[in-house]
Amino acid sequence: MRDQEDIENEGVGVMVMEDGKDLERNISSESGFREPLLKSKSRVNNTSQIAIIGANVCPIESLDYDIVENDLFKQDWRSRKKVQIYQYIFLKWTLVLLIGLSTGLVGFFLNIAVENIAGFKLLLASDLMLEDKYFRAFATFAGCNLGLATCAAILCAFIAPAAAGSGIPEVKAYLNGVDAHSILAPSTLFVKIIGSVLGVSAGFVVGKEGPMVHTGACIANLLGQGGSRKYRLTWKWLRYFKNDRDRRDLITCGAAAGVAAAFRAPVGGVLFALEEVASWWRSALLWRTFFTTAIVAMVLRSCIQFCRSGNCGLFGQGGLIMFDVNSGSPNYNTVDVLAVLTIGVLGGLLGSLYNYLVDKVLRTYSIINERGPAFKVMLVMTISILTSFCSYGLPWFASCTPCPVGLEEKCPTVGRSGNYKNFQCPAGHYNDLASLFMNTNDDAIRNLFSAENSSEFHLSTLFVFFAGVYCLGVITYGIAIPSGLFIPVILAGASYGRLVGSVLGSVSNLNNGLFALLGAASFLGGTMRMTVSLCVILLELTNNLLMLPLVMLVLLVSKTVADSFNKGVYDQIVKMKGLPYLEAHAEPYMRQLAAGDVCSGPLVAFSGVEKVGNIVHALKFTRHNGFPVVDLPPFSDAPEFCGLVLRSHLVVLLKGKTFTKLSVLSGANILKRFHAFDFAKPGSGKGLKFEDLSFSPEEMEMYVDLHPITNTSPYTVVETMSLAKAAILFRELGLRHLCVVPKTTKRNPIVGILTRHDFMPEHIKGLYPHLVHHK
Repeated sequence: MRDQEDIENEGVGVMVMEDGKDLERNISSESGFREPLLKSKSRVNNTSQIAIIGANVCPIESLDYDIVENDLFKQDWRSRKKVQIYQYIFLKWTLVLLIGLSTGLVGFFLNIAVENIAGFKLLLASDLMLEDKYFRAFATFAGCNLGLATCAAILCAFIAPAAAGSGIPEVKAYLNGVDAHSILAPSTLFVKIIGSVLGVSAGFVVGKEGPMVHTGACIANLLGQGGSRKYRLTWKWLRYFKNDRDRRDLITCGAAAGVAAAFRAPVGGVLFALEEVASWWRSALLWRTFFTTAIVAMVLRSCIQFCRSGNCGLFGQGGLIMFDVNSGSPNYNTVDVLAVLTIGVLGGLLGSLYNYLVDKVLRTYSIINERGPAFKVMLVMTISILTSFCSYGLPWFASCTPCPVGLEEKCPTVGRSGNYKNFQCPAGHYNDLASLFMNTNDDAIRNLFSAENSSEFHLSTLFVFFAGVYCLGVITYGIAIPSGLFIPVILAGASYGRLVGSVLGSVSNLNNGLFALLGAASFLGGTMRMTVSLCVILLELTNNLLMLPLVMLVLLVSKTVADSFNKGVYDQIVKMKGLPYLEAHAEPYMRQLAAGDVCSGPLVAFSGVEKVGNIVHALKFTRHNGFPVVDLPPFSDAPEFCGLVLRSHLVVLLKGKTFTKLSVLSGANILKRFHAFDFAKPGSGKGLKFEDLSFSPEEMEMYVDLHPITNTSPYTVVETMSLAKAAILFRELGLRHLCVVPKTTKRNPIVGILTRHDFMPEHIKGLYPHLVHHK
């Protein structure tokens, strides 16, 4: 992953383009212990510029959440009227409303589709087993699973590889400032929705909750594109959203809406966005996110009311219905508290091991996936067959249990869902392991959370189901289908939680359903390392606020234990995929370095009035996305740092061909010729590329004034500033470029430019191998 030229790192040596000649200005290193370590001119950032997005390797680049304050922007801002500002605010709230409506409807569609497809498959197999046609039942069950899994894999492998996996690491990286091709594209949205339905219906130990976060983000991105020239959606109001800042806010709302739609937990969705995915937060965003999730909750409630009349096929007790654990007693004694602490420690240990195994499996699968789409499909088919064998084969080793007396529901279960699956047992008996494996994941969780019959599941059944789900969850995540981690983790955690409750028996005041809830909470805390959002999501799922103290305790214990071994699963996946994620804190070794120590070089800069040929040459032979602009005599008394100009803005300016034959200021003509919207960032469609431009020899010798498109107020730091301070500043402000200026005035006005990749440990270790960073 180091074979592509650096996209956007700029460096220390300054190469100013002037009059067709390269006027190189070497900047000496700061005196002291840093000078002999590395000569500034030879510094090249070799940090990887590609990452794994979904199940595909593609180039990445940074987003720019900073406002480009050039003359065009200032002119547009001064010309805006109050009515236009109100239009912008109204449209933003309208988009937030549409995000909530769309995400809620998509979440409801996912549940209906999964319940009906998986329900039809399970009914088919169950009917054949009642006729003692066991081999035919397995062939039907495994065949349906294989067909659904293959369809999902083909969609992911050939149409939208970015749709594979949960998508939460990619959304988290995007909101941190990392962009990649197709990460939120319409094709990714389509495959994410259809692939989630097919993958979950295929019986994989995966959930639709993680993909719903990615789905919500894709919906928000689609609605917030700022119009499309291709589809003639260029309404003036929409053009206000052609920037990374507004898209970031909308995508944050979309991610929160995804969680709210998946778990029917509006407050949990807001807290999930705040705690896990968002890198920047403010009070206005909190209000909009809360509004979005409230809309989702209202949409889901309305749809569920519609389905209660029997208009939704087999849809019944799906994930949109809360798991009922209200029958549990809120009273607990010392033994219960000790048991909860034990479950917390167990969840931390098992969670950290789970993360370790997932990381190893993902690295192994990446080798297979790199061989092509056909190998991705073959891997999915292999895991599907293995899952079918486990789901159908393991219940055969479980013994038949007589049906309890005095139950409200029928035993054995008639139909698709229920606690008491007949499987191969005689009349009046049920197979408790089949009640977990031969069910949808949502119904299996409901069975584990059930408190009606404390002896419903044998200890051996709970252990076998935990081991099966744990192993299948590890090997399933990473294949080329949309797959979430929430459901496998909840299933495994609820299994060992109920196992602990069954062992304690009459000694405890808590029933087995509540122990299953605490086990799920402990495993979630041990794998994902979230606390507040998980606590609220679980309480909204179960509708049992009285369990708040115990859920908080078990989450804190499991997270503390697991943090001693490794990072959270999403943090590990972000790092494993090669996404340059900036943490909220600086590493200790950064305090030993200054900002000027890590600048790469040489740096290509432009004069305020530059020759067209020099700009074309720089754009053609470099991959930089930002160039310093330095005013030289006669436009200034001495070399003066004017600001920063972006590659995309240069391409638009060159296409307009507002050139002059002499090196003179012509900003007034450019301000009349262009509008600020002409330089707005394009959506997910194809924008203007440098390769689309062509110039005659005469035009190459002409000049263009860069002042109107130059950001005259870029963020700058002095070269002696601590790298740790610079890193925190870079992240908190959401920058793409951070200019480094000299400490003294008798030097060149710009030392270098820091980008996201200059803060990566790989780059710093390459420059200073003796700085070994410890945890």
